[in-house]
Amino acid sequence: MGASIFSRFFRNRAVRACANAATLFAALLAASPSHAADVAGSSTTAGPDCSRTYTLALHDHGLLYSAATDTGIDKDFADELIRRSGCKVNVSLMSRARIWQLIESGALDFSLSGITNAERDRFASFAWYFSNKYYLLVRKDAGITQLADIARSERFQLGVIRGFRYSSNANRVVDELAAANRVTLAGGLEPLYEALLQNRIQGMIMEPFDYPVVGEKRIREATTIISFEDPSVLHGLIMSRQALPPAEQEKWRALVNGMLADGTVLRIFRKYFNAELAAAMVQFQSKP
Repeated sequence: MGASIFSRFFRNRAVRACANAATLFAALLAASPSHAADVAGSSTTAGPDCSRTYTLALHDHGLLYSAATDTGIDKDFADELIRRSGCKVNVSLMSRARIWQLIESGALDFSLSGITNAERDRFASFAWYFSNKYYLLVRKDAGITQLADIARSERFQLGVIRGFRYSSNANRVVDELAAANRVTLAGGLEPLYEALLQNRIQGMIMEPFDYPVVGEKRIREATTIISFEDPSVLHGLIMSRQALPPAEQEKWRALVNGMLADGTVLRIFRKYFNAELAAAMVQFQSKP
């Protein structure tokens, strides 16, 4: 496990100082997609209806948003999206599980960095602005060197954030372990890292926004990283179908596409990641 990989990916010194994690990430991250974003049609669409106040919820998750500092990628993204819309938007902090509940009921208009599945597609629509991969962070003493080892281990306990879903292989592992009562749920990353260090869980699922914490010495020395070998997963602005008519959803989607087209999303990501990783995350082939 080397010490140089994070210095290649994180731009600012504060992040780079704690980024002494595994060189395994170099090969994994090199496989991220670098296709052009789908940004057509944003210039001629009328702006959103600003006749009412909207609601948007952030969730506390690594570099996406830190409640302690009120900073992060999603905070920057939300600020710019709201500015471009010209609308009044009340921003709050919620757990991810609560966010999905309110999006489904229509009591919440928006959230950020969401991924979809068949169930969520029923009540939410999305405007994609980045993609990333998921990894399994495991204790070195758990005896897990590949995904197949999990099925052979009777004591392996996985920690996940309540309300989160992941990529296909990651979801398969979560669902199989949940059926065997071997999944521990938490409200955020910090309780999972503590449970991992205390050996109450032996693994957890992570993504690029979690890398600075993994770089901390006590976590780095106790863990290793395994790839799920899944493609990158699209993340985007979450819009409640119950709260927003289809025509309004398209207007907000056009704003997001405009932020991709003019390089704003890339500039936001480059505040937190090295140019190589930032480009890999925001240059993607959108779903039709």
